[in-house]
Parts: sequence; structure tokens; C-alpha cells
Amino acid sequence: MLGTLFGIGVGPGDPELLTIKAARILREVSHVFAASSSKNDYSLAFSIVREHLREGTTVEQLAFPMTFKPEQLEDAWQANCEKVSEILEQGKDVAFLTLGDPLIYSTFAYLMRKVRRRLPQVTITVIPAITSFQAAAAYAGEPLVEGEEALTIVSGAKGANRLQDAADAAENVVIMKTYKHFKQILKSIRDQGLEDRFCFVSRCGLDGQIVERDFEKLAAMEQPPNYLSLMIVKKKGMEK
Repeated sequence: MLGTLFGIGVGPGDPELLTIKAARILREVSHVFAASSSKNDYSLAFSIVREHLREGTTVEQLAFPMTFKPEQLEDAWQANCEKVSEILEQGKDVAFLTLGDPLIYSTFAYLMRKVRRRLPQVTITVIPAITSFQAAAAYAGEPLVEGEEALTIVSGAKGANRLQDAADAAENVVIMKTYKHFKQILKSIRDQGLEDRFCFVSRCGLDGQIVERDFEKLAAMEQPPNYLSLMIVKKKGMEK
């Protein structure tokens, strides 16, 4: 008998935004894996759920490199798949923790595919979560969509080249992962005349949270923002 793999979204960061279902499953599983950067041994996802784990639960961090190099990513995904599969083959239920939702820009999607190929008969259950952009909109008091409007979600991890197309296609755009190419994204916003139609949110629901609508203040920043940062852009403008 194989164990069940649960992909659990722990939400944007605020421990109180963890779902009741996620908390219940975390009390039941015997083994928990948490994603972390290969550059450090800290997992924010684990810190969010720590109090919900029963005594004796095994917790292990899986390192994922912050890179776009296919060979390095493939090696990491395969190695982590083997670790997770080993526990599942012992008949133990496993939870994999991920910030936000497990199926939105998440490492879990890659792990899930690998485990399915490795163990075709395994049961995989995904526990959805409150996303960072939902929480950011709530803290900023900005509706994401109204009436017949459309919403487009794009990644800024490789720059701002997709922002123009996204803004042309929908009235509302969420730009995830804005930290790495922040200046380039700001330039694209300025080039499109959207300086008064965006909201920047960083560390949503955590200590040091920032909600900023002042474009010039952001443009004057010397250091890139925190990794947990995004922008909401609205063609119809923001409430002031």
C-alpha cells in the first residue's frame, strides 16, 4: 500500500489564513516536506504550520535551486521526487508544503508530475489555499475584477516583457515575482502610462508588510524589494 501525497498550500504568510482542511491533514500525516531555497535552510511555509503538527511528525526540507537552468532544475526535482517516493512506498502519508496555492507558480506542480511517473498508482490530493494576490488585494482594499472585467496573472521572474501583452488583454493584471527585475517592471509601467493605476504589495500579512501606490517612491528605491512582492495593475485606475 502506498501512502497519499498531499500538496498543501499554506497561504500567503499569515498563519491565520491557513485553511481548516489543511490544518486537519497536517495533524494526521506522519511526514512533512517543506520547500526551501538551496541557498538557505529556512522554510517560511514550515514556520506557518508548525503549531498544527502533532508531536513526532517528521519534517524534512527539500532544496530547490533558484535558477532557470534546466539541468539543475531537473536534477533537483528528480532527487526530491526520490525522497518523497521513498516515504510513500513505506505506506506513510506525506504532506508537501508550499506558499500560496500548490498549483499557482508552485514547485509542487513539478514534484507532482515526477511522483506520478515514479509511482503511477499513488493517490495525490491537492489542498487549495488563499493566494498571495487575493490576500494582497484584500489588504490593499482593491477589487481584483468587477462586472465583466478580465484578470491576467503573469510572472515577472524573467522581466517585464509580458506586461504589455497582459495589459492589452485584460483590465486587471497581477504581476507575481517582481523582486528580481523590479526596475525593469517599473519602467514598463511608466512607458505604458500606468503610474497611477497600480498597487505594490510586499510581505503580505507578515511583519514588514508594505502597501505602496506612490510610483516615485518605489522608483527611488536603491535595493530590490523582498522576494514576497507583487503588483496589481488596473487600467481603470486605483482608488486613492
